[in-house]
Amino acid sequence: MGIKAALPKYEIYFYNTVLCLAMFWSASWVFEVSSSNVNRKTFKTSVKPGWYYFGRKMDTADFEWMMWFSTFREHILFALSGHVLFAKIGSMLAPQYRSLVYLVYGLLAVWTSMGWTYVTLILSHCILLYSISLVKIRWLCFITGLCTLATFKCEPFVSWQAGFVEGDFELRHILFYGGCGFTIMRCMSFALENCDRKDGNYNILELLKYNFYLPFFYFGPIMTFDKFYVQANKSDLTRKEREMWNINVQGVIYLGVILGVDVLFHFMYILTIPNDMKLLKHLSDWALVGLAYFNLVYDWVKAAVMFGVINTVSRLDHLDPPKPPKCITMLYLAHYTRCTNVYVYDYLGGKHENVVEELVATLCTFGVTILWLGPCEVVLVWAFFNCFGLNFELWTAKFFSMEPFSSFETAMSEATSRRIRGIFNTFNFWCIVLYNILALNSLDFAKLVAKRLLLKGFPITTIIVMFVTYCLIQVIKERERRQALINDPDPLPPASPPTAASPTAAAAAPAAAAQPVVDPSKQKAE
Repeated sequence: MGIKAALPKYEIYFYNTVLCLAMFWSASWVFEVSSSNVNRKTFKTSVKPGWYYFGRKMDTADFEWMMWFSTFREHILFALSGHVLFAKIGSMLAPQYRSLVYLVYGLLAVWTSMGWTYVTLILSHCILLYSISLVKIRWLCFITGLCTLATFKCEPFVSWQAGFVEGDFELRHILFYGGCGFTIMRCMSFALENCDRKDGNYNILELLKYNFYLPFFYFGPIMTFDKFYVQANKSDLTRKEREMWNINVQGVIYLGVILGVDVLFHFMYILTIPNDMKLLKHLSDWALVGLAYFNLVYDWVKAAVMFGVINTVSRLDHLDPPKPPKCITMLYLAHYTRCTNVYVYDYLGGKHENVVEELVATLCTFGVTILWLGPCEVVLVWAFFNCFGLNFELWTAKFFSMEPFSSFETAMSEATSRRIRGIFNTFNFWCIVLYNILALNSLDFAKLVAKRLLLKGFPITTIIVMFVTYCLIQVIKERERRQALINDPDPLPPASPPTAASPTAAAAAPAAAAQPVVDPSKQKAE
């Protein structure tokens, strides 16, 4: 089935209507639970007074969100504003040296926030991995990077390195691990790119420019060194048409999303409720399913906003940063993990068509991810199910590409094929939801949702939820179809033949008749 397979308009309208009604209905259950339990004893630590003109308490369970947009908002804005100001001055006065301005400002900002001993620790890791990269052996660079990353996950190395941080403030723990972890990943990217360079080696100054670029230093995202090197050293700083307008619009959108999430936290305590197992056992099926789904949507919104704010700043510096992760609402295949590690997953997996190569690539990728997150029960279970899901997708695709399934699909209409694929994608969607709320909430919450959805709520809840999810899948596919038509429009139909016979038409007729007729079944199979 091609991505451009269409369904009747009335069918798409029906799917959208069902989906909107189900979302509002589930949200109303979550709102009711939040309002009726606002004074619950287990809520006191995370549900605190919010905006006074709302007259409601606010869910503050996510420390990371509160840190960015409430507690340390002024500090982060001050640091990023200073970067934008000095970067603009450097770009105007000496555009060929603007990457040096990034380095100096980033180094001073890290020094000011964490102390000179922390800067010394970061520089030691950079020098170590730079020295290894001069050997130009990929596996040695990769193993050294992983071993260095492991020193931040096990004692006594963690305590010893943490002693390099001066001061005792609330952000110390987060900035320490964020700066060190992303430094190791950036140094690995530099080392691997240096191995691939044919003529000579990159200068260590290029590594320092890359690593101490302040918008990416503490919280990422990781922009591979080859792209950063080309874009940061580009002296031609002309912008595309309406590029600044798009950057401003993007900034306003992210500001609106931040305000919208803060307003939502006053009415729906989607982060606090999953931590109270006694309360969860008394919730309705709709409230429980809605909590699971809204938690994943919120996690994407948080990542998209945090990446988006940083990306907006980097676009002002004439960089093209990585795109935010794909939203769970637009996701029915586990492709989001395929962007996590260019140097592992894509390098080992190739085109991701061979079963053995895909298995090796996913095992190595999630091995690195476990090391990055820190091995524990929840992370191991999450990694196992994600790894299994990626491979199971490929196994299923290979199985149904064999006979007689491929002949069945070729014989049916594209609309029917799209509907059948949507049914299989429905189950895959909830697999993605279940094994990701493991990492976002807890193993007990994931077990409760699975039990209520598949066992206790069977068959009524199961059928209704799966049907609503099927509607969501078709809405996603319709959006993908329209985007595909924009990116690759269908060719225009041939012009109608002239009514009156002419010498030109008569001469063209034999040539047209001589062209081979394309077999519709072959064309459809292709």
